Amino acid sequence: MLRGKKILLGITGGIAAYKAVDLASRLTKSGAIVKTIMTNNACEFVKPITFKSITHQPVITKMFNEEADIEHISLADWADLLVIAPATANIIGKVASGIADDLLSTTIMAITSPVFFIPAMNINMFNNSIVQKNITKLTDLGYLFMEPEIGMLACGYEGKGRYPDNKEIFYYISAYISYKQDLVGKNILVTAGANQEKIDPMRFITNYSSGKMGLAIARAAHIRGANVKLVYAGVSDKVPEYLDSIEAYSAEEMHQVVSKEYEAADITIMTAAVADYTPKTYSKQKIKKTDNFKLELNRTNDILKELGDNRTNGQILVGFAAESNDIVENAIVKLNEKNLDFICANDLKVSGKDETCITVISKDSQKKYDGEKFEVAHKILDTIIKKAE
Repeated sequence: MLRGKKILLGITGGIAAYKAVDLASRLTKSGAIVKTIMTNNACEFVKPITFKSITHQPVITKMFNEEADIEHISLADWADLLVIAPATANIIGKVASGIADDLLSTTIMAITSPVFFIPAMNINMFNNSIVQKNITKLTDLGYLFMEPEIGMLACGYEGKGRYPDNKEIFYYISAYISYKQDLVGKNILVTAGANQEKIDPMRFITNYSSGKMGLAIARAAHIRGANVKLVYAGVSDKVPEYLDSIEAYSAEEMHQVVSKEYEAADITIMTAAVADYTPKTYSKQKIKKTDNFKLELNRTNDILKELGDNRTNGQILVGFAAESNDIVENAIVKLNEKNLDFICANDLKVSGKDETCITVISKDSQKKYDGEKFEVAHKILDTIIKKAE
């Protein structure tokens, strides 16, 4: 998604400046062309040569250079996206007040491409009413922001203000550089992961679903502006802190949560591998080993069919079908039986991997997408949005 894209990375004077080195590396490895602007204070934390060595591109630290073009204009014209990581209270306040007194702030004023701030600071600074008003003002003006994480901060405080995981920042950048905020106002319900049906305190029944596809769809929809509710069971990746999420490990827990949340959803995307069976009885004590152990199972509720039977006008319902044979044919049967708008069919062979191959099927079309799951997630959303228009 980023190959050949021109990204201008602005580094300001926060302790998290060192973490932006990894971000620059990720962007460069993805094929992006990364140039860096560092403020004087940023240079106190990380040396410019570090970013130059990582990106193999210029690192600019001075406002005036007699041998170069007018830097803040040429850089502003060059970039597809300006990313400020970390973004201190100072740079946020400057931009909100229209102050342009160094290379980074003047470039921000001159650029017409999107500007993406990644705040990182002490919790009290972040919660300061002036900082919050500045963020709100800039957001209303079309500037892009990512919420900081909650956790232990460098200053010794614990709370909201920590620099986010660069993996998640990379997802944001990938979406911002290719997509607009075209899902603002949409309520999207996503399920993900593998249900766990308890046998006793030690054992449970589950399946091989990693939940990666569901997380990718939830991420992509959130970054594009949707109000996302994620209901998840067992997943192999960390659930992003910025997602509004609810744990629902068993099929019955997921049934209850989804039934409650479904009415408010404009679009529901059921990627979770819901358990078809659950133990008939649960043993409160660990079952001892025997030669003739028998496990009786009961069918679980068919959540997807219930949703299909009870949706209101305008709601869009999307199911997933992981199959080992006759993939498209089996998916079409499921599409019709469960009254779905779309079903996404994929081969069980790609389960748990970072890349996928999915055929999005409706009653009148089939579209096949392959690639990294985050990229495919966007394509799935694009297909769904066309129906919603």
